[in-house]
Amino acid sequence: MQITTIDFLRHGEVKGGAYYRGRTDDALTEKGWQQMYQAVVNQPWDRVISSPLQRCSHFAEQIKQQDMPLTIDANWQEICFGDWEGKTAAQINQHALMAYYQDPLNNTPPNAEHYADFLNRIRRAWETVLANHTGKHLLLITHAGVIRSLFHLLINVPVSHLFNIRVDHASISQFQCVHDTPKPFVELVFHNKSGTLA
Repeated sequence: MQITTIDFLRHGEVKGGAYYRGRTDDALTEKGWQQMYQAVVNQPWDRVISSPLQRCSHFAEQIKQQDMPLTIDANWQEICFGDWEGKTAAQINQHALMAYYQDPLNNTPPNAEHYADFLNRIRRAWETVLANHTGKHLLLITHAGVIRSLFHLLINVPVSHLFNIRVDHASISQFQCVHDTPKPFVELVFHNKSGTLA
């Protein structure tokens, strides 16, 4: 039986505090680095794949120094929030914000990436990873929005419920894909696990 295992690691704490950063390329705090090191200590992955944003890719480069192959893939970067980039929740119209949370497909922030385009981008990225790394155990360093989108794409959680899913800094969510079936079967093994994996 061929199984591909992918551990999706959200980046750690980021400089600048809590705001909608999407494509805003802030660096990790010292705490963020520590959180991520704690999450991945002594884990045997076949390859690391990372978003190009520095809160993911700079840590991925450190993993690469331990002789694991690294791929930087722009398809795994966070959704662009457009005019909301750099703003806190309190600085955004609350009606517009709640409308986006409850129905992101029909309430795109001004000048932002449309949620349907975002989902299509992540779907293509997932299919590419499975095609290129079948049977491997991968670490994929990415963002909260990306990880939430996988719940819709892989296990059919409605888009209207994705923002009900909590994704902590430096937490890992593991999906496995079984290939030796009429249609690839995807299972969520665990979600939002922080600290050292068992």
